[in-house]
Parts: sequence; structure tokens; C-alpha cells
Amino acid sequence: MVKHIILWTLKDELSAGEKKAVKAEIKAGLEGLAGLIPGLLEIRVYTEGLPSSNADLMLDSTFTDEAALKGYAIHPEHVAVADGKVRPFTAVRSCLDFEV
Repeated sequence: MVKHIILWTLKDELSAGEKKAVKAEIKAGLEGLAGLIPGLLEIRVYTEGLPSSNADLMLDSTFTDEAALKGYAIHPEHVAVADGKVRPFTAVRSCLDFEV
């Protein structure tokens, strides 16, 4: 199996209220991909970090293998969420992919 972990920092110009709404949209959009993408076993977005955090939200997803992760990256359902709900509002993205 392969884990795909992403941390995002939202754009500074977003107000607290806008950040809350954006996080909810990202969570709904990405978690809504469950069951739609071959090889995607589990997907969860965490939006409520502790004050010690230096990122705004985290994606924790699990795939059957690296080929499934590559398929996810270009899958139209994922691309639509990434382009419509994530990329316009995020300033920093950090990713770690690894085998488990």
C-alpha cells in the first residue's frame, strides 16, 4: 500500500471566516472522492489542527499501490476538486508519499 500525505497552508489574504469555509469545501470535495477512484482505499482531510500547527489542513490517503496513486493524480474527479477547491486558495503544499 501507498500513503499520500499532503499539508496545505491557505493564502494569508483569506479572512478567518473564508478559511473556515474553504477548509470545509476542501474536506467535502476530497472526501467525496471515496469510492470514485480505482485503488483509493481511504481518504480523510483534517481541518482542525492544534495551535502549535504550522499548516491549515492535511490530507491523509491510502492507495493500493503507486500506480493507483498516479492514476488518482490525473483522474478527472480529483483534478476537478484540486483545480476548483484546493489550488485557488492554498499558498503552500507539502507532500510525502511512502509505502506501508
